[in-house]
Parts: sequence; structure tokens; C-alpha cells
Amino acid sequence: MRSWFASSDKGLADASADLGPHAPTDVEIPPEAIRDALARILKGETFDAPSRSRRFLSYVVEETLAGRADRIKAFSIATDVFGRGADFDSHADPIVRLEAVRLRRAMEQYYERAGTNDPVVISIPKGGYVPAFAWQVLVPPVEALETDRRPRWIAGLVAVVCVGLTVSLALLLEAAGWSPWPRAISTPAVPRLLVRPIDDVSSSPAASALANGLTPEILGQMAKFRDIVTVEGERDNPNAHGARYVLLGGVSLAGSRLRLQARLLDAEDASVLWAHTYDVNYDPRQRIALEEQLAREIATELGQPYGVIYKADAGRSGSDTSGDWESYSCTLSYFIYRANLDARSHPRVRQCLEKTVARFPDYATAWALLAQTYLDELRFRFPVEAATAPASLEKATAAAKRAVELDPRNVRALQAKMLALYFDGQVESALAIGEQAMATNPNDTELMGEYGLRVADSGQWSRGCALVAQARERNPGPLGYYEVILSICSYIERDYAAATMWIRRAAVVDNPAYHLIAAAVFAEAAYPVDAEAERKWLMAHAPEFVTNVRTWVGLRNVPEVDRNRFLTSLSKAGLQF
Repeated sequence: MRSWFASSDKGLADASADLGPHAPTDVEIPPEAIRDALARILKGETFDAPSRSRRFLSYVVEETLAGRADRIKAFSIATDVFGRGADFDSHADPIVRLEAVRLRRAMEQYYERAGTNDPVVISIPKGGYVPAFAWQVLVPPVEALETDRRPRWIAGLVAVVCVGLTVSLALLLEAAGWSPWPRAISTPAVPRLLVRPIDDVSSSPAASALANGLTPEILGQMAKFRDIVTVEGERDNPNAHGARYVLLGGVSLAGSRLRLQARLLDAEDASVLWAHTYDVNYDPRQRIALEEQLAREIATELGQPYGVIYKADAGRSGSDTSGDWESYSCTLSYFIYRANLDARSHPRVRQCLEKTVARFPDYATAWALLAQTYLDELRFRFPVEAATAPASLEKATAAAKRAVELDPRNVRALQAKMLALYFDGQVESALAIGEQAMATNPNDTELMGEYGLRVADSGQWSRGCALVAQARERNPGPLGYYEVILSICSYIERDYAAATMWIRRAAVVDNPAYHLIAAAVFAEAAYPVDAEAERKWLMAHAPEFVTNVRTWVGLRNVPEVDRNRFLTSLSKAGLQF
């Protein structure tokens, strides 16, 4: 965004070099102006960075001003800023690289908000740690023009022309879909998680190294869940920084055994919401891989739908009636509905999400869930209330597209796009998006199960069913959706005993698709009484669903041989279509 206002173009520099300290970068920037810019950042209210990121920034700026830019390397930063020893290895310990990513992000956010009018811009270009400095091209202050040796009317004309050109350029860019002014991203009261540095309980060099590496790894894995704002805490500062939840942990080593004790606190009253002890074998040669494994397990426990934070927030819903909370609660309500996919809850959830995207048009997750709600109406043929326009594949596709545009790394958005493409018959494109989503956040079991079902339905039954089984194992529940899918998987394998076990266990009794699958399974497993009960339920509650069963099966893009076999099983259950 700022690149339109900061330039090193020679012609532009010559034309505006006499406009004072807001000139382009060909005008030399004095050290005092750079130090003033640094002070502005560090004091800025929107510079959301911990103390060690601030030390990082101060160090590289001062080293550069002192003429020592050539020695700004990962090793010098690690030893001079982060207190690492002379044996520091940047390949084994990624602290500098991770802190640089965090610092760049914090600086970008600062210049998009409080720093939009700063005369000097400081950045740390990717590929290194040496900072760059540039004048920020802004409209010159009136007093600067009035002290010019030209007559005041000329100075005023110059100011008007500058403003006019700037606004004209901005409007042209905005008409093309880009705005040069920072745009506020509107999101409701999503949870904020503070991750405190993991402690070294055993006070050993190996445990200390693992604790230091584990903290940024947890931050990175949690950041993949886009509906939880994850921030880094400081060891010597107990302030929760406005967080709703706080994650603490301690690492100890005893021989070849590693113990990590982690717990999640409610920031308001310090009550323990979750605690878990991880006991694993420790091999120092596999330290980084172990850090990633532990961080992923913690992130999955806390961040996934139906995870620890979801459950804690769902318990708060009745005690907070603010508009922001109400809009965020729509996403919680969606997952409550998602557990059974029942027709009675569907209209309320749809209307709530439609109100949420109207109030928070930049809330990618709400758009994604709304797209999936539209798709549910189509694939389950839910009845539509008289005052509600029926959903369509076009509406679902548009909502999914909007979600991805707002946040391309939001897995709910990618999941919605995958489903829209799949039900539009674009199977290969859908599975490619699903693969992308899985790579973006492999810790999300909701995504894993939905992607696994699409893989299975497309004919890759073994691979898809394995993903669904893994999602069920890692998901804290409700599990009915996964168990219905596993019943289908067993049915495809002609293991009707297992198929019966899974369908009885699932009991997603408010969804017509469940009863349709149950009828087919019971018919093949030779349970005629159960098959007849399912037929009666369908004819009483969803007769149109039965009439259009060929369309329902066709929407799922199942291979023809499997589709025909399923329809035959339904006929055995006494269903006519």
C-alpha cells in the first residue's frame, strides 16, 4: 500500500526536492530523522510487538547508522539481541528468522495505521536484516510552502495541484479495485490468545533450547487458525494485552524423556480451562521436528472447531449481548448446527450469518460459513421459509469467492470454495483447492474430514476414508458426521457389520441424508425392520428428498458403479424414486 507514496524515482525526486522533509529518497535522510522515525514506531500505539522485537529493530537501525550494516547477520542478532551463545546455529535455531517475520508484519501494520503520516519509513527488506530508509511522499504542510521564496499564491497553487493530483490518482486506483488509504478490517469479537514464553523447568541447556524454539513454533501453528488472534507474551510482563485466553507451559528433561506441561487460562480470572502433559522420547538430533509435532498437537487441541477455545467461547455466549459478540456467536452457532445438519436450525443460522456479513463485510469466516449454509440448503433440500429467498449454487459460489478474496489463507474460506466447486461438478479443481487448504492448516480436523469425504466420494475411497478416520480420532466431537462417512466407507468395502456399527453410533437423526444412508446399510446388512423404519421416516419427513434421490447422489460426483449400487440398496429398503 505504501509503495505508491514512497519512491526512489530520480525524476520525481528532482521535481519535489524543495518540498521539505517529505521528499523522496534521493534526498539524503539525516540520522536524526531516522532516529526520530524509530522513536515514533516504538512509541506508536499500533506497533504490536513484544520487547525483543523492539530490541531487534533498535539494534539493526543503530548498527546501520553506525556504519556497521555489513555485520548485521543472524549470528550477531542472535548473540547481541537475544542472548544466544557463541555456539548459535541459525539452521538449528530459527529465532532470528521467525522474529524478523513477526517484526516485518508489525511494521507493516504500523505504517497502515498510525504511521501513515510519518516523514520517514523504516523497513527490513526480505532476504536480510539490514534496514532500509525512505522519505514518505506526502502533501507538504502549508507552513512549509508559505516560507518558500515564491509568492504565496504560487505556493497555494502548488498545494492545490498536489492535493488534486493525489486525490485523482487515489480515485483512479480505487476505481480499479485498489485504494491507497488504509482500509479498516472489520471483524467481530473473535478470541485473542496470549502465548507466554515456554519455561525451562529443569534449567538445562537442552531444555532451554527446546523451550526457546517451542514458543515461536506454537505461535506459528496457532496463527493458521484465522479466527483466533494470537499474540506473543513476555516472560517478565504478566499483562494479558487484552487477550481472552493465556497459554502457559513448561519443559523438563530427564535423560531421554521430555515432559511438556501446557495449560490454558481464562485471562479474566486465571481459571484453568485446559491442561495436558506430553511425555515423549527426546532425541536432540530431532529437536526441531519434535517442536513442530508438539506445537501442532497443542494448536489442534486449542484452535480447531469444537476445540478448547470454541467450547470456552460457546459457554460465554449467554453472558455477553453486545453486537460484536452476537456476530461472532453466529460462527459458534454454525458449528452447533453443523453437528447435526438439521433443517430446523438451518434458517436461523443462515439469517444470522447474513446479518453478520452485512454488519462486518470484511469477516471472511462469516462469508465462508454462509456459503456452506447455502450449499447445505441445496444438497439436503431443506425447506425454505416463506420470507427467505431460496439459496442457489451461484449465491454459494459468490459467498465463497468473497471469503477467499478477503483472506486467501483462511481454511474456512478455502473449504467453502472447495465445496462450491465440487457441487458444481468441477471435481479436480475442488480437490486442488482442498489440497491447498490442507497444506495451509493441517491442524484443522473439520477441514480434514470434509476434504477426506470429497476425496472418497470422487472414487479415491481408501485415501479419503483414511483422512476421515484421522479427523475423527483427532476431533473432540461431536463425531456423528464422521461416523456417517465411516459407515459409507465400510459399505463401499462391503463390510456391512462395520457399516451398521458406525451408522447406529452416528445417530444424526435430524438430517435426511443420514436416514437415506441408514436405509441402504440396513437393507444390505439384512436388518429389514430397521430398513423399514428408515423408509417410513423419510416418507414422513422428507418425501421430496426421496423423489429426487438420483439428483442427491449425482451432486456428490460418486463413480457410476458406486452410485448404481447405492440406488439398488435403496430399492431393497423399499424406497421408490
